[in-house]
Amino acid sequence: MRQDDRAPFDRALHGARVAAYAPGEFVGQESFMTAGEIRALAVQAGIAPGVSVLDVCCGIAGPGRFLTRELGCDYLGVDASASAVAIARERASDLPCRFAVAQIPPLPAGSFDVVLLLETMLAFADKDALAGGIGAALRPGGRFAFTLEEGAPLTAAERAAMPDADTVWLTPLDALTATLERAGLAITWQEYHSRAHRATAQALADAFAADADAIAARIGRVALDDLLAAHRRWIEWLDTGRVRKFALVAERRSAGARDAFEDPGRKGHVPRMPDVSVLERPGVDRAAVAHQVTEARLAQFDGRPLVQGLQPRRDHRVVEHPAEPLLVGDVALDVERKRIAVRQHPAE
Repeated sequence: MRQDDRAPFDRALHGARVAAYAPGEFVGQESFMTAGEIRALAVQAGIAPGVSVLDVCCGIAGPGRFLTRELGCDYLGVDASASAVAIARERASDLPCRFAVAQIPPLPAGSFDVVLLLETMLAFADKDALAGGIGAALRPGGRFAFTLEEGAPLTAAERAAMPDADTVWLTPLDALTATLERAGLAITWQEYHSRAHRATAQALADAFAADADAIAARIGRVALDDLLAAHRRWIEWLDTGRVRKFALVAERRSAGARDAFEDPGRKGHVPRMPDVSVLERPGVDRAAVAHQVTEARLAQFDGRPLVQGLQPRRDHRVVEHPAEPLLVGDVALDVERKRIAVRQHPAE
């Protein structure tokens, strides 16, 4: 829920949050993530000493301070809440952390190795603008490490039942993948968190309810009721699969790799699959065949051929093979390989 003045909420909820997490798993986060999940995502993103990290929507920066202390990095946390940033600065006084107050997007000027966005993707209605800013802020080969609340957009009835529904913008995973691709980002790793986050949401709701009087005395009964209603909604959605939770890492492709996937007729468009030559002859089944030129271009992207092409035959005769999978990236395609005439020259 929205907590524009963060200090009263931080004080009111701190004890219940500590009680809700297993020992060592609460590090000042304002979310369903555990310390172990935060660290695992950071390791996947390559956060380490000397790595520049931009933490978008850092809040009071519990995860950021934890990662700076645990893994070491050149850390900049940014949040729109001045009160949250004030708390973050005070608690990071012994760490090499920097902070700024800013609305996102746009992102701060600079070039970063890693951009973090933890438990806040759902707050952005315009995910294309967000992804474009993140892609521009990352160096080639840089990583975007984030969590995703995945699902179809809320219905009118769901919006009416969810407190601060104007901060809840769900999106399907395939739609977000396409958004990232348009920004030059490709997902390289993901982990499913729905079951774990459902358990954490339940533990937090129980802890808030157990400490209800003390919490209400600090933030008011209406704010507490909204907080409990929001947690109950997340528990229901995660239980039923209405929403799924993921942790993901996406990498910014180099310019050369983007060029290999760009359709010259549609400038700036990055299709989901590379085009390969299609060979058709009378009486011959239609099949996808990667010729040498295409394979060389695709190899620039991943360092290896993305499509295993058929071997040419010198006698130009028809070859007959049963259907078998061709590997395109991480996707296996069943391609019928019977009665395919394969020529020696790529143009043929």
